[in-house]
Amino acid sequence: MKTVLTIAGSDSIGGAGIQADIKAVSANGCYAMSVITSVTAQNTMGVDGIFDIPADFVEKQLRSVFNDIRPDAVKIGMLSSRDIIDTVAGFLEKENAENIALDTVMVSTSGHRLISEDSVDSLIEKLFPLADIVTPNLSEAEVLAGVPIESREQMKSAAEKIYGMCRGSVLIKGGHLTDSAEDILYNGNRFYSFEADKLENPNTHGTGCTLSSAIAANLALGRSMAESVKNAKDYITGAIRYGLDLGKGRGPLNHFYKNGGR
Repeated sequence: MKTVLTIAGSDSIGGAGIQADIKAVSANGCYAMSVITSVTAQNTMGVDGIFDIPADFVEKQLRSVFNDIRPDAVKIGMLSSRDIIDTVAGFLEKENAENIALDTVMVSTSGHRLISEDSVDSLIEKLFPLADIVTPNLSEAEVLAGVPIESREQMKSAAEKIYGMCRGSVLIKGGHLTDSAEDILYNGNRFYSFEADKLENPNTHGTGCTLSSAIAANLALGRSMAESVKNAKDYITGAIRYGLDLGKGRGPLNHFYKNGGR
């Protein structure tokens, strides 16, 4: 059994964050472990509050995991403070952690900012050089690359700019494009395109968390980066297409649609 550690915040309704990560990793055939960085009070309509776990206790959680069951891959999600970012980066670098998928969580689906502005620089400086893949959505890619993105060519240009900040691949998620749901992967040598139908389903709570966790699980299983992204893209497309409808706002996905929804 291959293992994946998710380092992220929790989600009260279980559609995003740690809870979504555990579901996605499990659904993709790996054993999920977790280090919680923040506790959020949120639902499908928005985020009501965030409580950060002290950085020294985040490190204690990390040490407990690595001292017992060393992960085959690591997914990093919401790290809302500079102290937590620095702590996680320092620990993973010291441990030479492998197969790191970094989801550049900055803003929730409902539009709530999940990371302080002064933490963005720390994220880029400390974690990007450790990540095997970073997975910004269009809005996050615009912030990171400093350019507007409205087309496939602009996605490619932004990917090249972001690639210069990290050691691994860059996946720009195009789910918010108006005419397609194409994702672009760049590894420094070539571009890969992953297309999917533009699904008319407003329930997309936790899509970024789910995709990056599925990528991490595939990497843990020994698959190439391109194959890992393709498998994860197919998985999340199916989870959205299932059409689960829970909550009064943007509802969650069905992470276990392959098992008949259970």
